[in-house]
Amino acid sequence: MTAGVRVLTGADGGRHRFDPGSFCLELLLTGGPAGAYERYEILHTPADLAAWLPGSRLAAFAPLAESDVRIRPAELRAIRRFRDHLWTAVRAVAHGERPAPADLDVINESAGPPPRPRIAPGTGRREWVTPVTGSQILGAAAREAVDLVGSDLAARVRECAAGDCRLLFLDTSRPGTRCWCSMERCGNRHKVRDYRARRQHTGPSGS
Repeated sequence: MTAGVRVLTGADGGRHRFDPGSFCLELLLTGGPAGAYERYEILHTPADLAAWLPGSRLAAFAPLAESDVRIRPAELRAIRRFRDHLWTAVRAVAHGERPAPADLDVINESAGPPPRPRIAPGTGRREWVTPVTGSQILGAAAREAVDLVGSDLAARVRECAAGDCRLLFLDTSRPGTRCWCSMERCGNRHKVRDYRARRQHTGPSGS
């Protein structure tokens, strides 16, 4: 599986691939604000985040192992706070609205130094300067969020078009026409419903 592309399990037990298009939006898959999203929380301890990161978009840039990461409890709390404010800010952007100042304040203050990359002398390949800290993880996500929300990329931020899906993603397709979290799930369900509706309208013979 490509780093940054996650396999999600729906309420019906079906599994599908989801590409959020950016690291900061990928972070939204780990949980969210109290109420509707906190039941999806998976970052209960620093070890949870360390285990999640090797499959993230950071690992697509250069390999990242759990043992490369050092996250303090306070850093995890800051990451979760940032993520929860990012949820509401990005959802506002996806609906053509201006994010609340309080959400933008948290995003802005979180945009510290990201992890440091380097070229490994032995292999000539990219790697991370370790240990990668929780503050650096937060910095990477927040800097990306500043670019996402505060530039022309904001026009490419989408919420899945399915009425019962709240997944948010960056549309990186060339024509900019992606509207589903995944064609395997919501896109296919829409096609099935559309087909059944046409069948009911035209009758079995298609007349």
